[in-house]
Amino acid sequence: MAGENDRVIYVDMTDQSVAIQPFPQEWKLLGGRALSARILLEQCDPACEPLGPDNVLVMAPGVLSGTTASTSGRISIGGKSPLTNGIKEANAGGNPGQDLMKLGYRALIVKGQPADSSRRYGLRVEQESVTVVEADAEKGLWNYALCEKLLADEDKNASVISIGPAGEGLLAGASVACTDQDRERRPARHAARGGLGAVMGSKGLKWVLVDPQKAKTRRPEDTKAFMAKNKSYSADYLGGAQMFQTGTSAFVQTANMLHTFVYKNRTEGQSPDVEALDGARIVEKFAERGGGMHNCMTGCIVKCSNIVHNAAGDYVTSALEFETITLLGASCAISSLDDVAELDRLCDELGLDTIETGAAIAVLMDSGNLDWGNAKEAKDIIRNVADGSERNTAIGNGVVAVGKLTGHARVPEGRGQAIPAWDPRPLKATGVTYATSAMGADHTAGLIINPGLAPEDFARASQESQIVNTATDSSGFCQFLQATIADIAEFYSAFYGEEVTKEQVADMAWECMEDEWKFNEGAGWTAEGDKLSDCLVEEGIGPDGVFKFDVGAETIAAAKVRFEPTDELYGTQASA
Repeated sequence: MAGENDRVIYVDMTDQSVAIQPFPQEWKLLGGRALSARILLEQCDPACEPLGPDNVLVMAPGVLSGTTASTSGRISIGGKSPLTNGIKEANAGGNPGQDLMKLGYRALIVKGQPADSSRRYGLRVEQESVTVVEADAEKGLWNYALCEKLLADEDKNASVISIGPAGEGLLAGASVACTDQDRERRPARHAARGGLGAVMGSKGLKWVLVDPQKAKTRRPEDTKAFMAKNKSYSADYLGGAQMFQTGTSAFVQTANMLHTFVYKNRTEGQSPDVEALDGARIVEKFAERGGGMHNCMTGCIVKCSNIVHNAAGDYVTSALEFETITLLGASCAISSLDDVAELDRLCDELGLDTIETGAAIAVLMDSGNLDWGNAKEAKDIIRNVADGSERNTAIGNGVVAVGKLTGHARVPEGRGQAIPAWDPRPLKATGVTYATSAMGADHTAGLIINPGLAPEDFARASQESQIVNTATDSSGFCQFLQATIADIAEFYSAFYGEEVTKEQVADMAWECMEDEWKFNEGAGWTAEGDKLSDCLVEEGIGPDGVFKFDVGAETIAAAKVRFEPTDELYGTQASA
């Protein structure tokens, strides 16, 4: 039966030992975010110190990763966040998720930490062996140089999960990088939010190299049904609107119109530099600079990632996304896409979340400690973020740390995590997601771009979006493929050769959310914290400051009590 020989890798960094155990069959419908949540709830003390030895780092591909299902290879990174002090899952594209699943590894679970915190280790994952190796020689390397070194003499199919100096320095805004599927295998895909790079760094783990060699894709039980579903679904997607055809950077103009292309630390919802920062400028320059759209992982049909070159025609980064353009660009009053591309590359190199970092720099500017639009100094801060200096360390630790350092009150956050580009004041149902999700302020938890939604519909819209996105993040599908719960159920049914209903998939997603809330209760979260920072409630944007996050506590609380599922829920597409 499909998946019956699946395994789990346990690594204890206290003594650098490895154990490989059978994957519990009762968990077979759990992957990605749902699997990470279940493991953390059962195996991690919610009250632990996020950067202490008792935290657990989970790397879990989605259920369909490693199969031929289109755009299905994402991997979830999970642990207790040093930023939110709660459970966190962040997922990424690239090939490591595909490769782990081709080898039959459903999860990699890392516990403990070395007695000597100055030591660095790597983990080699192969078909029949998983080995911890010394990696002191890679200490402090930036992600691109690290992956180039690691992969120089490896099989062409090998992939890498890594952290940069920010993760090694235990900075709460640190990300985990995954290499993409291009020939260069660049570490440009990041599980960015929540500081999980710092958790990986606290384990002394600098990198994981996955070598699948010629391992085959995972074989479904009902191959005919699986292939038919994949073919029809892919054809429907490719024949549809393909809203991500030129990447998320194409949303700049729409966001500006909706007053959520935020400017100068969210004091305004529209940027005067919208034309210069419009993602259309990236696409226009492909002809003269090179670059283009590509797929970050094997089997992706969305191809949302833009490869950005500079004026000399040299590669800079991939991809330059809407969130990054907004937070590192407009919110900091930085008006050049070239500057934003360089800032994005630096964040990838050092291993930093571009949302948290951009928001932190904007708070620094708003406090008067850095001039608005000073891209040169912003780059210097990121280059030197792990140097131990007070200012740079605060930037690496995120918006709340910068607010404390400067004494500045305008700190847009939810549960200690920076608000994403999509602003909760014109998009109030999205604000309900930010306030109620166990992930803290995270647009990928459940984004609702519907400024005309009636207040009585905020809670249901948020909850349904959260359920769909949780199911998607557990399946391995990219949210940009816009799979529905019904689609996921059909894929699961064909893969396992037994009926998996849409109700089962929705229930699994809700149970994942309940697992996460339960973990956070053990970590000390209370309902009183289900809110956003005062500046988003008291300060308006838009015409005459009309947009404020004025959603009442009752509406927010209602999103955490399950509504009766409707047929619309099962057919709702994932959003990000």
